[in-house]
Amino acid sequence: MQKQNPENEHKVSKSGFLIKSAMKIQSFSGIQREFQFSLIDDLELFKNRFYRSDLGKLYTAIPWKKLISDLGIREKKLGRCFNFPPQARLALMFLKNYSGLSDRKLIEQLNGNIEWQFFSGIYLGHNRIENYKIVSQIRSELSEKLDIDKLQKTLYDYWRPFIEEPEKITMDATCYESEVRYPTDVKLLWESVEWCHNRMQKVSRALGERQIRSKYIKWSKRYIGYSKMRRKTNKKKHALRRSSLLLIKKYMDFLFLHYTLLSERDRVMLDTIKKVYSQQYAWFHKGIKPKNRIISLHKAYLRPIVRGKETKSVEFGAKVNKIQIGGISFIERLSFNAFNEGTRFKSSVYFAQSLSHRKTRVAGADTIYATNANRRFASSENIKTDFKPKGPKRKDRKQQDKLKGLIRKERATRLEGSFGKDKEHYHLRKIKARTKANEKLWIFFGIHTSNAIEIGRKMLGQKQIAA
Repeated sequence: MQKQNPENEHKVSKSGFLIKSAMKIQSFSGIQREFQFSLIDDLELFKNRFYRSDLGKLYTAIPWKKLISDLGIREKKLGRCFNFPPQARLALMFLKNYSGLSDRKLIEQLNGNIEWQFFSGIYLGHNRIENYKIVSQIRSELSEKLDIDKLQKTLYDYWRPFIEEPEKITMDATCYESEVRYPTDVKLLWESVEWCHNRMQKVSRALGERQIRSKYIKWSKRYIGYSKMRRKTNKKKHALRRSSLLLIKKYMDFLFLHYTLLSERDRVMLDTIKKVYSQQYAWFHKGIKPKNRIISLHKAYLRPIVRGKETKSVEFGAKVNKIQIGGISFIERLSFNAFNEGTRFKSSVYFAQSLSHRKTRVAGADTIYATNANRRFASSENIKTDFKPKGPKRKDRKQQDKLKGLIRKERATRLEGSFGKDKEHYHLRKIKARTKANEKLWIFFGIHTSNAIEIGRKMLGQKQIAA
């Protein structure tokens, strides 16, 4: 425990530089009688210090009451009282992406950090929250009520005075990857075999019958040997795929025969495995490339999204088309299926106009957006773009090139830079949520936590200038 000198004395070195004096260090045992767990003492000093921090900037940039109303978070009047009030439930979602901590460490930090408690609108005092799973419970509750368009409209209306040049926008798409192992046909099929084998054992035990005969032990040893091979040959890969398909078919016939003995969750998984089997069977025996290909048993909604990057050609997660107005990002479309962002130029312009209620005059976009249809739309709406011009050179080419260069620089620095910032600093590199709705919620709060801190800094800057 450190105690700073209240006089805040300074010393001057021989060279003339001002040196801040060292803090006086006092042992914790010596101040036990002076240490108090109270938020009431020096509350105004605490608030002023809190609002100058990044967490305080995030706090001031959030329209708490309106977001709580839009999400429909209410206290239950009957039954057992819920420990977390509406503001605290919403605050935990922002703190999750702000800190990048796991659910368990998030609750541990909340228990011991008075600033986090102030941010959440609660005061625990000597109490502690023991149930760290409450974070996932709140996430599941809010994901069912999430309306991205409605909430983004609320946020934009609150941030409107601090968003500069709303008639200028930029747009681009990125992929926020899910936390899944890299999928291959052999891995996916063998996971299906293991799941079916385990359920077959449970059903046989419940029926009091012997397990059906199969070569599971033989092929499990071969799969382990295959997975340890540095160079995986096509011969062994084809053998494993063929044997896995035969085992899945045998187990599925048995499980569907005793379908009523399975739980609801197991039935959903068995239906997923049936789709995987039909896709992989057609791909292996008939050479038919599967559509809407399933790449994960536990996240059947994920699809491979071909990005064409040099280091990562395929990504697995949600593809998001974002627009940026005055450096603040908004989600125009979020989908777990691959889509061509080049067709979203017109809808992005209309979406920006619906938020800002201003006519879009300048739009920056990547070369994939530069289709003939988008060029005609931009010309008809008198929108300046950074598309490479077609046809003969115009007389004002130098002025046009200068304008396009400025637009291109804005998009390449601020918008594409926000992708990396969200992924590196706001917990969006790998989405660890387990359901489709929770992943959408995770992405939404990650993007707008980054936005809120930027708006909070502008708010604090304006207050200091006014003072």
